[in-house]
Amino acid sequence: MASSDRPLALVTGASGGIGEELAVRFARGGYDVALTARSRGGLEATAVRCREAGAEAAHVIALDLQAPGAGAALETAVRALGVRPAVLVNNAGYGLVGGFGALDREDQLAMIELNIRALTDLTHRFLPDVVEAKGGVLNVASTAAFQPGPGMAVYYASKAYVLSFTEALDHELRRAGAKATALCPGPVRTGFQRRAALTEGMGMMTRAQVLTAEEVADIGFRGFAAGRPVVIAGGRNALMARLVGFVPRRRLLRVVHALQRSKTA
Repeated sequence: MASSDRPLALVTGASGGIGEELAVRFARGGYDVALTARSRGGLEATAVRCREAGAEAAHVIALDLQAPGAGAALETAVRALGVRPAVLVNNAGYGLVGGFGALDREDQLAMIELNIRALTDLTHRFLPDVVEAKGGVLNVASTAAFQPGPGMAVYYASKAYVLSFTEALDHELRRAGAKATALCPGPVRTGFQRRAALTEGMGMMTRAQVLTAEEVADIGFRGFAAGRPVVIAGGRNALMARLVGFVPRRRLLRVVHALQRSKTA
């Protein structure tokens, strides 16, 4: 089944939250979409919204990107549709709140698998399509990428990888007429928050600028379209990220650790 003549955006983690809103924003911006996540029901709902937003084609590919061979399975499914993505949106990912030694080892290794390995695998697989279309890669990182994160150590480290990788990739792609953007939101009230066990009483939920998924997606799409390598969602979040380099490291670690704790704990 071939798509229309419109460019296509392949969006991971598209069954809800930021991924869903990014898919809708790309559909509104003139793209068809291919949507992937574990929840077929959530993907179907996103596909309906994308068609309503203007997409002529909204393909649904339900799979778990943490499963062995998921990258190859997704590539096979996309090729079977007869489409070639002009844009890859790596949104799938999750975090966990807690001390590194206290959190489950397998959960943390699975986080690395999804946040880092799957993102890198899919970027490499679909990069020839992106380059040929002179399109781009939009990786969802986080404001967590700008400093270490005691209390969410693996998550912060994984997003630091995403930021560093994306900036380097963007530099490499420019000569070919393509681009890469790291979208760095702060806390957002989505399913991610529930999965990570973030509570409203935590410092990060009260001190950071908490935006909606719709706001983050709109900021991210505009920044990507403008060719910005790094897009920090929210003026206050951008200011905090820029100030990190001016704070003594030990003090910074204490502050970040405190942000992961609930005021009621």
